[in-house]
Amino acid sequence: MMLRYALRTVRARKAGFLGAFLALLCAAALISACGTLLETGLRGTIRAERYAAAPVVVSADQNVHRTTVKHKKGKTKVKHKAKPIAERAWLPAALERRLATTPGVDRVIPELTFLAEPLTPAGVPYGDDRPAYGHSWDSAALTPYRLTAGAAPTAATDVVVDHDFAASARLTPGDRLTVQSTQAARTYRVSGVAAPATSVRHQASLFFAPAEARRLAARPGQVTAFGVLPEPGTAPGTLRDALAEALRGTGAQVSAGDARGPVEFLDAAAARIKLVSMGGAMGGTSLLVAVLVVVGTFALSVQQRHRELALLRAVAATSGQIRGLLGREALIVGLAAGTTGALLGLPLGGLLYDRFVDLGAMPATLEHSVSVLPLFAAVAATLFGAWASARIASRRVTRIRPAEALAEARTEPTRPAWGRLLAGLLLLAGGATLVVLLGFLRTEPASTPVTLLAVVVLATSVALLGPLLVEAAAFLLAGPLRLTGPGGRLATANLRGNAVRMASVVTPLTLLIGMTCTVLFVQPTLGDAARAQVREGVRADWVVASRGPGVPAEAARRLRTGHDVVTEVVRTTVRVGLDKYPAQGVTPAALGRTWDPDVTAGSLDGLSARTAAVSELAADQLHLTPGSPLKLTLGDGTPTTLTVVAVYARGLGFGDLTLAHDLVAHHVDNPLASSLLVSTTRTQTQLATTLREFPGLAVISPAAADAAQAERQRAGAEVNLLAMGLVLAFTAIAVVNTLAMSVSERVREFALLRLAGATRRQVLRMLRTEALSVLLLAAALGSAVALSVLTAFSIGMTGRAAPALEPLVHATVIAGAGLLALVATAVPGRVALRVRAVTVATAKE
Repeated sequence: MMLRYALRTVRARKAGFLGAFLALLCAAALISACGTLLETGLRGTIRAERYAAAPVVVSADQNVHRTTVKHKKGKTKVKHKAKPIAERAWLPAALERRLATTPGVDRVIPELTFLAEPLTPAGVPYGDDRPAYGHSWDSAALTPYRLTAGAAPTAATDVVVDHDFAASARLTPGDRLTVQSTQAARTYRVSGVAAPATSVRHQASLFFAPAEARRLAARPGQVTAFGVLPEPGTAPGTLRDALAEALRGTGAQVSAGDARGPVEFLDAAAARIKLVSMGGAMGGTSLLVAVLVVVGTFALSVQQRHRELALLRAVAATSGQIRGLLGREALIVGLAAGTTGALLGLPLGGLLYDRFVDLGAMPATLEHSVSVLPLFAAVAATLFGAWASARIASRRVTRIRPAEALAEARTEPTRPAWGRLLAGLLLLAGGATLVVLLGFLRTEPASTPVTLLAVVVLATSVALLGPLLVEAAAFLLAGPLRLTGPGGRLATANLRGNAVRMASVVTPLTLLIGMTCTVLFVQPTLGDAARAQVREGVRADWVVASRGPGVPAEAARRLRTGHDVVTEVVRTTVRVGLDKYPAQGVTPAALGRTWDPDVTAGSLDGLSARTAAVSELAADQLHLTPGSPLKLTLGDGTPTTLTVVAVYARGLGFGDLTLAHDLVAHHVDNPLASSLLVSTTRTQTQLATTLREFPGLAVISPAAADAAQAERQRAGAEVNLLAMGLVLAFTAIAVVNTLAMSVSERVREFALLRLAGATRRQVLRMLRTEALSVLLLAAALGSAVALSVLTAFSIGMTGRAAPALEPLVHATVIAGAGLLALVATAVPGRVALRVRAVTVATAKE
């Protein structure tokens, strides 16, 4: 019976349920899109390309492991955790003999993979979007690559290029090609062109003579991997098991089938974790925002039907029946909106994935994965959100006694319920607690989720305390609004008399302004503080930067003449235990002339291959002081123990760990320096002349290097803005939706005003004044929320209460919210005023 009545109600009041439908549809699309990203991180395929013809691949373990044993109440619990390392781990070449003698093995092919960036005559990388890697020609059989023109490389100056790159660069056998590898750039003769037997879409391959490949790889006695070919009749799975048994205890891992892809594309394997984190954060934030917005939308919808529901209570409908009716209506709308939105979220997730790939936030080798799981999750979340929102919104009307229902329906309650006020105050306290906590969080992974959660919690408290805030704003604005004429006086009366309705409009506007400002200014706050530390800490006269993969060590040796000091800087990430820390390697000699990280304890004079300097943050987290031993795992998985010789304050700009350059350079995929810091009396022109033989290098001032870093910072901010852009867009849609619903319900009110003598222009002016008043309140609340959160974030991450606020950007956000508010108010207001006032008033009576 109630279900049939709910269906009839939804069918008869399509316009009334339209706002809730749109809010739920957007929420479902958002959750579905984020779900596809999360699923891609968990289950996305990484297909093997270079190893396509090798059924089994043997590689080094790419993880750091830690096993903990806990004894509790007579039981022993063993937990094993693993975290990926930042660089490629290598294998001893001597393992080839053990592999070759394993039963079922026909052939073992050693593989070398190393940096090999082809450069144009101008010294910049070719426009090919694919990364380029160098290999030994002996390993061409792993794909396999076969010559289509020319001959195999035999001399040290020969190179074979793959067919796709040769076509894009217009190379043929006999042409000259400059390649920047781990050593100084060298010009090679293209001896041949090779084509793969299968599709190789995500990398360009350059093949060198075996001896030259070993020189460029710069890993004596080591290989990247082994491709293993089975004897005829031996299944890959059987061979994999036999090799795993033969290699037990060596630390090597054996992969077959789809497991070969992550071995080949390490960046794709690492991107899984990032995508799971990003998808989870986006999905969680989306769900919180969706619940907040949908609850407000349903509350407004129930308020519009207060008279109808009061009549049902007056004719003996029980509270349970009213709740059941509203719940069923919500489920009907939620099912329709959830199904439609979930389907729309699939292409939306695909567009989001493609954009992340274009921005370099994730590699294309991690293929987008789509299944029905995100659809079901989105529909289920939408149904639950709709049902819960209807239950929350219906609490007041179901608690009214039948005799009081009609009287209650005639006027809006004069004050919010005590439960609402208490919940609002509790959430306000919770938001304040999160803000205080944010001031003590000093790592970005810990701060980012708390930052967004604090904004949502504070916005929720605004939603609950909204009526009181609207009444306070009406009191403060009463004087100025009276000066604007009849429209202002009407607006003041409406603000005071309809505080609950106005509060439902203030909430999404506050959330939109607060969240947008937070998202826009979080990364600049962090980036500006880091760049400020770099500006203060770089003492060099000049910086040598590269338009290619980096600055070779030979360039630094050429510049070290006389009393000049050249500091090579190479960057990596290391693990201390399972925790990840950004690190850099610097040349220790005369380091103080080019670089000052603001040492607060110890001295950099003792920096060497067996020592390290750490930031104050790392020192606090790891309980280190000068003289303490520091056990860490280098980027390629090599464990080492160093002695701490200094603690410095500028860790945000220079990284948490500083090691000797030679130590780091021997354990990274790209040993080229990211930059050179040069202290010299020579001019820029003289330095450039010394480096004329090195293509792609530029001598620039520290200020120019800072400007280039700022540009990279802005490019990186695009990823974060895109990640939260959907949530912000959803919130903007909610603003328009809520405002339109709020205005559409006031048709009778507008008709009575016109019958009382108000003109259409005066009514529209009243609406604009109301919208601007609400915008002013929302702008103040949203800006206060964002400022408090950003200030706490800045204190925690930079140690200073100085968030990077840009007044022009802030004003643009306010103006954008104001434009949305005015449009969403004016359009439905004009539509409502087209109906004859007498007809509306009579019909409503």
